[in-house]
Amino acid sequence: MNSAHKTTQQASSKQAILVYLRKSGQANAQTLAEYLQISPQAIRRHLKDLEAEGLIAHLPQQNGLGRPQHVYQLSPLGEEQFPASYDDFALGLLNTLAETVGSEQMGSILQHQWQRKAQEYQSQLGSGSLRERVERLVELRQSEGYMAEYHPYCGELADPSATKPPEQYILIEHNCAIAQIAQTFPSVCGYELEMFAAALPDCQVERINWQVNGEHQCGYLIAKPSSKSV
Repeated sequence: MNSAHKTTQQASSKQAILVYLRKSGQANAQTLAEYLQISPQAIRRHLKDLEAEGLIAHLPQQNGLGRPQHVYQLSPLGEEQFPASYDDFALGLLNTLAETVGSEQMGSILQHQWQRKAQEYQSQLGSGSLRERVERLVELRQSEGYMAEYHPYCGELADPSATKPPEQYILIEHNCAIAQIAQTFPSVCGYELEMFAAALPDCQVERINWQVNGEHQCGYLIAKPSSKSV
């Protein structure tokens, strides 16, 4: 293996570590080694380099009576490596608007923005199956920096008059592209929930995780009501 290829491979492994920690929150060296399918010695070298660069930090975690095990997580600098669609000017503009027009009008402005976004999403999602539309929604959110993914969800048959459980999916966003704005104006997250519901008008959308509340990711349950029994 030449030096250039080795350097590229190391950079790829380090990026994979950062992505894994962004998705999972924390992990130890053994878990990361198994995930990347490389030796524990190699993973420790990568972790040492990433920590030296200030991208990750470790915490001691006690397991039984043995020595504490290091658990790694992203540092604030590491968090900044992921896409964000906000900037200081946008946040400053929103703050100026809030001071100028008042909180009530500010809420109306933000709601109108999300309504426009919902219309854009709905037109781009089309009229295919729910799975196709959720898949397309994930692609759109990924392009905007949200690190989104989805999984089918098999819930219980909550409605006894239904012939089968509703078709359901979990939409997860590991990275919030407007995190700084959401921290300052948490109401935008409420409008975001409304936006998903408007973009999928034949579905029920429920928030199940919320980064603003200190959780590691934002999550939504998307359900298409099932048919009723006759």
